[in-house]
Amino acid sequence: MDLDQIIKNQKEFFLGNNTKSYEFRKRQLEKLENAVRDNEEKILAALEKDLRKSKFESFVTEYHFVLGEIKFAKKNLKKWMKKKRVRKSLTTFPAKSFYLYEPLGVTLIISPWNYPFNLSLGPLVGAIAAGNTVILKTSSKSKATSEIISKIIMDNFRDEYIIHLDNEKLDYDDLLRKKYDHVFYTGGPGIAKKIMKGQANNLTKLTLELGGKSPCLVEKTADIKMAAKKIAWAKTVNAGQTCIAPDFLIVDRSVKDDLILELKRNLNNFYGENPIENKDLPRIINENHFDRLLGLIDEEKLVFGGGFDREKLKIAPIIMDEVDFFDPVMGEEIFGPIIPIIPYNNLDEILAKIKRLPKPLAFYAYTQDKNVEDKILREVEFGNGAINDSLMQVSNPNLEFGGVGNSGQGGYHGYFGFMNFSNRKSILRASKFDNFLKYPPYTKKNFDFLKKILG
Repeated sequence: MDLDQIIKNQKEFFLGNNTKSYEFRKRQLEKLENAVRDNEEKILAALEKDLRKSKFESFVTEYHFVLGEIKFAKKNLKKWMKKKRVRKSLTTFPAKSFYLYEPLGVTLIISPWNYPFNLSLGPLVGAIAAGNTVILKTSSKSKATSEIISKIIMDNFRDEYIIHLDNEKLDYDDLLRKKYDHVFYTGGPGIAKKIMKGQANNLTKLTLELGGKSPCLVEKTADIKMAAKKIAWAKTVNAGQTCIAPDFLIVDRSVKDDLILELKRNLNNFYGENPIENKDLPRIINENHFDRLLGLIDEEKLVFGGGFDREKLKIAPIIMDEVDFFDPVMGEEIFGPIIPIIPYNNLDEILAKIKRLPKPLAFYAYTQDKNVEDKILREVEFGNGAINDSLMQVSNPNLEFGGVGNSGQGGYHGYFGFMNFSNRKSILRASKFDNFLKYPPYTKKNFDFLKKILG
């Protein structure tokens, strides 16, 4: 695989202005939409093979999510591409000022295994809408989904426009060092740092969608039954292998026992007495991650679950109570169906501890107290989140999705994806009138007049 030639071909295709018209971009979005629809059953089958996802879950969280992004982009693309007028300033009057979005060029998208279809084609929609060429690298861990993505790309797009890389022929370190106009990466901080280092000499624009330990606060005024149901779902969808899953719960001690009772009831309702045999519970991606998760379980703090099946790579949902910030389960992002509960007595004290942790990708708060809600939104830094819900913020294409600090930089979805894959170019168009005051000689008369009009 000659990466240099691939990048050169895409650069030439881009510089030939092939990708820049509205008509071209709209046509490519339609082509992608048709290809996704035509391959629905194969996509769902691939996700079942890779992660043992149910058809229902794959349809909602992956297949339909991508179609939604495409349809939203198609509907709004013409509006997004129009130049936007801005107000004149006193110093530039009567010149007109505006900005417009232009594509960045050759884009590298690196996607993960946990939502292998959604997190590959979701960013691709933004890149197409913005008028870029794309080199797409998917995960080798989700092999079946990578194969169907490769087929969709190969059957519908020219290599010099969009190409899917073959993992078996790829030097990953070499990939990270090449010069691109934009690198969009979804994954962990370790690889993100390699990308930043590899692209430092190129001053490449980077979008990093990372993860981290996303807290979930259950405050004493919360609707416990509602909170437990939503948390139980959010923590076990995709077997907890979700970057914005509630990683750990911080729960007011006065409602902790009630919450645990409701969590148990909901988990039993979702997956039955033997979750390992339930087809609605996906598997852990591979044995390494499976063993890592088992190593995070403290038997002494286990209050629910604990079953697992190595052959099926399945772990039944687990609840651990009276967890401490120094426990192994709090040392890394869990990325599995383990629910650690840290009880608290004083809200200010627990929030002070949370604020000293690396900034999370998401934060969730269950409360009926508006003052508590306002306090969290004002004081706690995080990328995205929800009040009295979990995960659902990503389903609104009008909301930007992204992290901050250790959980990432840059965002996307809907308009924000188009904007992120573009350069906002600011333009001033002068009129026939010319401001004589800006030219020498700078006389006292002109200076006094300038001070008068500018204040």
